[in-house]
Amino acid sequence: MAEEDKTSLGGSFSPLQTTDLVQQIARQIGDAIAEGRLRPAERLNELRLSQEFGTSRAPVREAARLLESQGLVVSSPRRGFFVRTLSAADLRDIYDLRLGLELYAAELALEKIGDAEISALEEQIQRLYQLADEGSVEEQIFQDFVFHRMLCKFSGNARILKVYDDLATDMRAGITLIGKLYDDPHRIAETHMPILDALKARDVVKLREALHFHIAVARDQVVLLFERMSEAS
Repeated sequence: MAEEDKTSLGGSFSPLQTTDLVQQIARQIGDAIAEGRLRPAERLNELRLSQEFGTSRAPVREAARLLESQGLVVSSPRRGFFVRTLSAADLRDIYDLRLGLELYAAELALEKIGDAEISALEEQIQRLYQLADEGSVEEQIFQDFVFHRMLCKFSGNARILKVYDDLATDMRAGITLIGKLYDDPHRIAETHMPILDALKARDVVKLREALHFHIAVARDQVVLLFERMSEAS
């Protein structure tokens, strides 16, 4: 099969509105990368993508350039754009940045959140337990990030939320490639409980300890599994 035909995502993308085409295309391609529908080193076939989106190739190319500026794809002269390949070191750096970001976001959130926000986080953890019972791994990974995004949103700082969204795409892509984080999917839900307990107690010290432990354990687990996967491939 010729190289330009490698992107085989027939029917994966949604029709677009007539405004903000570039942003819409970039968002859908970014989601496909995070969910593993576009794999590392896979070429973005501009012709096929433009046909699926119902546009010319120009907005697809602009979307690819936007994704390149965000670090999700890389370009090669005369060959086009390719999904960036993550390394274990990349993931470690991403998680380290996430750790600092969420610790700060959580402290800001603790000053602002009320009972409604606490209840929303509690409901999100219950959603994680439900997905563990259903065996829906990919959706559980997504909803895990939703919990942490909520915490960042409750900080009231829009810039924190934007940075988190950028990091989350890479993190989701890495975990999707691995296929799991814990052998027992209920562990994903359980590891959020100390964070919730600290928020309920309004205890900033326990909140920092719980978040640091939660993210650092996830970082070490993801990096280890990614290294093993890379060695086996």
